[in-house]
Amino acid sequence: MRWPRRLRPRSLRSRLVLIAGLLATSAVLLCQFAGLTVLRGWLTAQVDDRLSHFRPPDVVYEDIAAGGVPRPPEPDHALPSDYRVFFYDEDGNLLPASLGSVDATGPRLPRRVADLDLSAGRPSTVPARGDTGSGWRVIVHPGPGRAQAVVALPLDTVDGATAKLLWLSLGLGAAVAAGVVVLGNGAVRLGLRPLTRVEHTAQHITAGALELNVPVADPDTEVGRLGLALNTMLDRLRASLRRTATSEARLRHFMADAGHELRTPLTAVQGFAELLLAEPDMPDRRRREAHVLIARNAERMSRLVDDLFLLAKLGDTPVPHREPVDLLSLAADAIATTAVRHPGRAVTLEPLAGHPGGPERGLDIVEAPGDPHQLAQILGNLLSNACVHTPADSGVRVRVGAARTPVGRSALGGGPPLPPGTPVCVVEVADDGPGIRPDEAPHVFDRFYRAAPLGQGAAPGCEPGSGLGLAIAAAIATAHGGRLELDNHPGEGCAFRLLLPDSAAVGGGDGEEVLR
Repeated sequence: MRWPRRLRPRSLRSRLVLIAGLLATSAVLLCQFAGLTVLRGWLTAQVDDRLSHFRPPDVVYEDIAAGGVPRPPEPDHALPSDYRVFFYDEDGNLLPASLGSVDATGPRLPRRVADLDLSAGRPSTVPARGDTGSGWRVIVHPGPGRAQAVVALPLDTVDGATAKLLWLSLGLGAAVAAGVVVLGNGAVRLGLRPLTRVEHTAQHITAGALELNVPVADPDTEVGRLGLALNTMLDRLRASLRRTATSEARLRHFMADAGHELRTPLTAVQGFAELLLAEPDMPDRRRREAHVLIARNAERMSRLVDDLFLLAKLGDTPVPHREPVDLLSLAADAIATTAVRHPGRAVTLEPLAGHPGGPERGLDIVEAPGDPHQLAQILGNLLSNACVHTPADSGVRVRVGAARTPVGRSALGGGPPLPPGTPVCVVEVADDGPGIRPDEAPHVFDRFYRAAPLGQGAAPGCEPGSGLGLAIAAAIATAHGGRLELDNHPGEGCAFRLLLPDSAAVGGGDGEEVLR
């Protein structure tokens, strides 16, 4: 059944009350109908029993045989007050005389016995004469000869009892429906109170109160489980919104820093180009100097763009391929390249503290899976920073070895920390310079951040970097599943440590130590 749209209940509470009222009323009416049917059948059976045990007196049949009209019985054979007896003669005609009350009421019987659709000895119901009043229950008894007697009892008592019970059932159904609507409305309202609180909280959240949580009264109920699911969803949405806001802020900051870094060389290139155009008769020496400065600033922009592209690529794609990389040979090659660019710098290659091997025995080979070109870029950036940002007489030491990450050790680093006890291959670049200021050390791995060393120890004649070298190195280490850490000791120098996890490189033998 479909309700008209105008009458269809809109709230869940109204629907529950309506459904409960309909079900309760239907159950009551069904039970009353079953009781009514049983009662009417029982009362009718009582009437049939009375009919079956009643026989007209024999004197009545003698009167019919003698004169055709039965006489009223003697007091000893008087009929009960509610019985009516009708007779059909030997020819099958209905006799006008009958026994019992002589009022106008009575069963509607046919004129001919042939039209009487009754089986001998089996009660049946026939309508009342003139369709007035209740029906009659009748039974046929054969008499002497071919005469037949029809005994009838009215069903007034049966119909009256069933009618009263029917009205009682209807009244009881209406009372039950009204009670269910009134009491059920309060019960459903009380039961749905937690869901109502969830609804109100959801409305406040929709209005902008994103910090709210859905109240959970009982987590074992359906509403409680719904509240827990909604709270979990809200926590994830809030975390996603925070990540989105942080990402947008970092993107805006990154774009501002990138624009600031590109603006300086672009301004220089534009200025020198305008100078060349404005002074076509410029002396050759000044013209060559302008060309050199334009080329230098263009190269600086090119390096900056390449670094930005590399950072974006590292953030979007995994390491292209992995192969066993000999970190000792990689460190030796990086030291050789640094010696060419910084010929006066003392750079040494040493074993990691506690790692077996030394000048007498030679350094052990330490291999880690990775991309040799990207790992070489990390070592190149670390050695370049150590040479550029420390005094010329400061020593630089490169240490290679294998270890395990310690428990409870916290160090500044780029990328997530490794679990304690993880076997790692280590390449450490340490210097004897002034170190980094404590307030700047946590930001050295940020993009476009330039930490000023303590004192004025930077190598002369070196132009400032873009602030992307350590960010690139940390991103490469993270892409390899490792980490780039910083141990800073203001006034005594600092050490950058590359950790690359490799279970095959550190198997728990004698060549293993715990990082300190």
